[in-house]
Amino acid sequence: MRLFGSDRIKGIVSSLGMEEDQPIEHKLLSGQIEQAQKRVEGNNFDIRRNVLQYDDVMNTQREIIYKQRRSVLEGENLRDSIMDMVSTLIDSAVDTYAGDASHPGDWNWKGLLTYLGKICIPPGTFNTDDEQIYDLTRPTAKEELMKIAEKVYRRQEEVNGNERMREVERVITLRVVDQKWMDHIDAMDQLRQGIGLRAYGQRDPVQEYKLEGYEMFEEMIRNIQEEVVTLLFHVRVQSNVPKREKVAEPISATHGENRPKKPARTSNRKIGRNDPCPCGSGKKYKNCCGANL
Repeated sequence: MRLFGSDRIKGIVSSLGMEEDQPIEHKLLSGQIEQAQKRVEGNNFDIRRNVLQYDDVMNTQREIIYKQRRSVLEGENLRDSIMDMVSTLIDSAVDTYAGDASHPGDWNWKGLLTYLGKICIPPGTFNTDDEQIYDLTRPTAKEELMKIAEKVYRRQEEVNGNERMREVERVITLRVVDQKWMDHIDAMDQLRQGIGLRAYGQRDPVQEYKLEGYEMFEEMIRNIQEEVVTLLFHVRVQSNVPKREKVAEPISATHGENRPKKPARTSNRKIGRNDPCPCGSGKKYKNCCGANL
């Protein structure tokens, strides 16, 4: 009653000096208790609703990731998906390094080619000294860069083999997706633990969680694309794996008579027939190496 009752009821209870465990029997107070119970149930419902809304955000993201994983595990050809990743990265890079400038001469070509050089455009394959670049527009620049990337990837397929590249595409994509997804789950869990504090700033924690969760998911997708493309454009598949060399001969444990005898050491000292044999067998010389002498 003190927690969920009205201010009037709180004043009455305090003025009467009632104990915590003292029963209350009155029509007015019974009505207040019923209202307090409704408020408690409403508060618990809001908590459960927020939990479900938080879970819905992760479920939506989980469905997207698991759909991609299923396509990999079922052995689908991922070449078109890889090329879509390359196209997305090139489009984003051109828009980023071109900025608001409309003329190609004002674009940050050095930064653009340095970034793409680490991913899918080898240095020197795109000539920025040619005056024809000033005739390029954003769509044509993206198209020219995409042509170079496709040519480089075809060379990768020729070097490594088409069938092996299809298998490498699946292995690398699955490994990168799993790694980035696990990191994203940890990051979302940390975000959820502290998102409730946004309520003190008059912000809805659920909406803040959805917005930031979406931004984090988009960043994860971009990181997946960038790492997958980078690995595939630089991978080299070994056709002949060298065999491991034998570095030690196998040995076996022997005891007593079956143990191989070491050759007797030669020295200037004369060995007596009753002396221990120098081969280390523990027998007398006359019963071991000196038996035939």
